[in-house]
Amino acid sequence: MRALLLDSPISRLGYLYATLVGLVWGFIWSTGRVERHAGLFVFRGMPKWAFGRGGSCVGGCYLTDQNVTPDVIEHEAVHKRQWQRYGMLFPLLYLFAGRNPLKNRFEIEAGLEKGGYLPAARRPSGAAARPTAQRNARPSA
Repeated sequence: MRALLLDSPISRLGYLYATLVGLVWGFIWSTGRVERHAGLFVFRGMPKWAFGRGGSCVGGCYLTDQNVTPDVIEHEAVHKRQWQRYGMLFPLLYLFAGRNPLKNRFEIEAGLEKGGYLPAARRPSGAAARPTAQRNARPSA
């Protein structure tokens, strides 16, 4: 059953349907720019009642007012991949995971800091520009 529903043609159809719903909703209510970032259609200028929290990912669409920092877009791109994996099961699974983002496995997977649920970790000066693997790598001889 799992192979039939997860990462399958059925989940892809659910993802495409959700993306269509997100596109229609975004084009109806967005008063800002519509852009493409990290494979997402990003709809700015949405009324506050038209999305949850700081923004909502519906399929391949991110609906928000102005919450579009690079970290948030990266966080929402993970939600897009979750939509692709679970299809229309995703909203139900998300609901059962709970509204508390600190305990919701989908928010944790997407990154609580990047989603704005936790303060960003402090990094030593200059460390932000290099990925962890590069900081810890030994120089080659």
